[in-house]
Order: sequence, then structure tokens, then C-alpha cells
Amino acid sequence: MEASVPGRARRGRRRTRAAGSPLSRAAVLLFLSAFLVRVTASVGYLVRLPRSFRLTKDSVKIVGSTNFPVKVYVMLHQKSPHVLCVTQRLRNAELIDPSFQWHGPKGKVISENSTTQITSTGSLVFQNFQERMSGIYTCSLEYKPTVEETVKRLHLKYIIYAYREPHYYYQFTARYHAPPCNSIYNISFEKKLLQILSKLVLDLSCEISLLKSECHHVKMQKAGLQNELFFTFSVSSLDTGKGPKPCTDHNCESSRRLAKAKNLIERFFNQQVEALGRRAEPLPEIYYIEGTLQMVWINRCFPGYGMNDMQHPKCPECCVICSPGSFNPRDGIHCLQCNNSLVYGAKACS
Repeated sequence: MEASVPGRARRGRRRTRAAGSPLSRAAVLLFLSAFLVRVTASVGYLVRLPRSFRLTKDSVKIVGSTNFPVKVYVMLHQKSPHVLCVTQRLRNAELIDPSFQWHGPKGKVISENSTTQITSTGSLVFQNFQERMSGIYTCSLEYKPTVEETVKRLHLKYIIYAYREPHYYYQFTARYHAPPCNSIYNISFEKKLLQILSKLVLDLSCEISLLKSECHHVKMQKAGLQNELFFTFSVSSLDTGKGPKPCTDHNCESSRRLAKAKNLIERFFNQQVEALGRRAEPLPEIYYIEGTLQMVWINRCFPGYGMNDMQHPKCPECCVICSPGSFNPRDGIHCLQCNNSLVYGAKACS
């Protein structure tokens, strides 16, 4: 929890409770706070973007090396960069009668189809890249440096990996002063709070889930025991095509929408504190405890994928498909070692 916050000193004060239902009084504060957040939602947002791999002008076309296999990263279901069947030295050189032949992960000669293209200059391009396409690719190049010279042969090796953006989300916790833990008002308040928070981020195509709700007795300094509700929520981004307002520009990136959702949620809880401070009447039975909101950014990879900045320095925060000899059975961050795993994208050690 956070260090001492001045506003939290008010938690221990014994104040007269207002008359009426604890839920109704607390709900008024929630609705007021949510309304104020929406009215002032036009301010700027701090955007936290992952340092994921992005294609640049230098990486749209990838050349090979005679010294080591070159790693290539292709986002799942997207078009690949052009994988050239030349080295950097030969890229701008004149080649007489060049011929190219590509072999796939199982050693078979690659032929063009709906998802694979080989250009006239020998570049390999994938459309709608699939997990099963990950693996080792070899290109054989034959050419003459000049008409008079003999044919030279070159073999270049590439390791092509599927990758996905991490499944990232915010997890946040908050605490509320509450009536006795067995009160039916606590359950009703929990539902109302989740409903309001969900509506708050709906237009961002984000979803809020209640992960945990607990009621505890807390001993306060010089104030005896009081009851508190401990909430844990998560806010994650949905497919923008599934939200009420589908969009396709860069502002619809998951990280941008989550940053905006975080801003709205923080403002919502701050508005509750301000609303309490302006009240002339006594505190309601259920109210947000100032300073208890905490938000944590969490990265997770899908099963069969993992992050490894040592193995994949050009894609340090990408969830790259697990190589043979590793697996990821659930939404962890890393691929785990498994000598029995012989395929890319293993979800089990077998």
C-alpha cells in the first residue's frame, strides 16, 4: 500500500452517519463522481506504449548472413517483411543469371500459394502469417559475378518467428469504509460500483472485471475497529471491432485505450474524495477511503508464446512463439524449458 497519505487520517474519525439507506447515500456519490469524470474527459492523457518490435524502413526488407541464421519476426495473421535471398554485400551488386530456391521448415521446396509469395528477385513474403509457418527457412542462391566467371553458390538461413502483442491490462485495488461485513448493502454496492466503472470505459472498448471482493475488520489508531471493503479489479482492452464504436486508427491501439481508461478511473476515485470534502452533512456509511487506489500495469503472453529479451533482442517486449525445447501452458510471461517439446508454439511439455 502507499505510504502515509494526509487524507487517510480522516479514516479513523467518528462522525455521525446520515439517515437513510447506506447504499443510496453511497450511490449518490458514485453517480456524481462518474458524471464529473465524463464531463471533464477532454483533457490530455499520458500514453504508455510497449517497446514492441515495429517494422522500420530498414527492417521491411531483411537480408541474410553467411555467418549466422538471421531472425525474422512476423506478427500473427499479418504480412511479413520481404526476406531477401542475398547478403548485405550482394544486395546492391550486379548478379548475372541469378536463380533462387527456398526450402521451408520441413525441408520441402517452397512454391507460391495464397499465403506465400516468391518475388522475381527471390524475396520471400508471407500473407496472413500463421503459427505453423514458424521455423527455419533456407534460401539457395546461384549467380555469376560477371559473364566470364563461374557460377557461385550461396546458402542463407533464416529463423522466422510468429509473434503477438502481449495481453496487457491494468489491475487496480481500492478500499471503502463499509457497514458490518454481513450487511446486504455491501453486495448491492459491489454490483453498483462495477456497473458504474464498466460504463465509464465502455466507449474506449475496454472491459472491467471484478477479480476479488473481501470485507475485513480494520483496527484504526485511537479509533477502534471499522469495516472495510477491499476490491480488486482489472481493466483490459477489447477487440475494437466488438466495441460500440469500432475504429481503426492509431488511437485505437490497446495501450492508448488502456491509458485513457486508467486516467478516467483515477479521476473517478479522485472525484469521490472531492465530493466527500464538499459535503456539509455527515459521511455516508459506505465511502471510498482516500489514498487506497493503486494501479499496476501487467503483461501476459498467450499460451505457446513468451518474452525473452536475451534470445530476441530485436523484439524485447513481443510475445514470440516458443521455440522447440520450450513451452508456455498458460498466460505466463516466459517460455519454459522442455526437452520433449519438438514444435514451435508448444502449450504443453510433451
